[in-house]
Amino acid sequence: MTKIAIIVYTLYGHIGTMAESVWKGVESTGAECTIFQVPETLTDEVLGKMGAPPKPDYPIITPEEMENYDGFIFGLSGRYGIMPAQMKTFMDSTGQLWKSGALVGKAAGCFFSSGTQGGGQETMGLTTVTFFAHHAMVFVPMGFIDPKAFSFAEAHGGSAYGCGTFAGPDGMRQPSELEKDLAVSHGKHFATITAKLAK
Repeated sequence: MTKIAIIVYTLYGHIGTMAESVWKGVESTGAECTIFQVPETLTDEVLGKMGAPPKPDYPIITPEEMENYDGFIFGLSGRYGIMPAQMKTFMDSTGQLWKSGALVGKAAGCFFSSGTQGGGQETMGLTTVTFFAHHAMVFVPMGFIDPKAFSFAEAHGGSAYGCGTFAGPDGMRQPSELEKDLAVSHGKHFATITAKLAK
C-alpha cells in the first residue's frame, strides 16, 4: 500500500483545514495517509500575543520517519512569499537523509495559505522545489487537473504548483468549499502519481 505523509505548519488553522481535504483525496485512492505537523519554534508567550489558537492534534514528525513514506505533501502558511521558518527549520534538519539518499525518487508536493492574492502562493511553490531537488525527490504539482481551478466565480487560492487558500489580511477568512474541493482533487492526483513512482 502506498504511504503518504502530509506535513504541515498551521498557525491559525487554515493549512490544517486544507490538509484535511487533501487527506480525503489521498485516502480516496486507497493510499494510507497521515497528517503530521512540524515542531513549533515560537514560545507560548509569543503565540499568545499573536492570538494563535491551540495546535491541532497531529503528531509531530521527525526526519527519520520520512523514510517510511513514499511521498510527502507539505502544507505551507506563507510568510512574505516563502515558507514559514518552522517548516524551513524542519527541512534543514533532514541533512542525514540527504547524505544517505533516503528520499531519492520519492514524490513531493505542496499546498499553501497566504493572506492575500499577491501573498506568494506561486513563489512558495518555486522556492520549495529547491528542497525537493536537493533530495532528488520528484515534484508532483497540481497543475490544472481539476476544471474548478479555472473558476472565476469567486476569488480562490491555488495555482499550478498546488492547491491553496486565502486567509485574508486579518486572517479571518476560512477556506471556501471551492478551495477544499480543489484540495481533494490535489490529494487524489498526488496519490495516484505517488503510487506509480512507488512501484
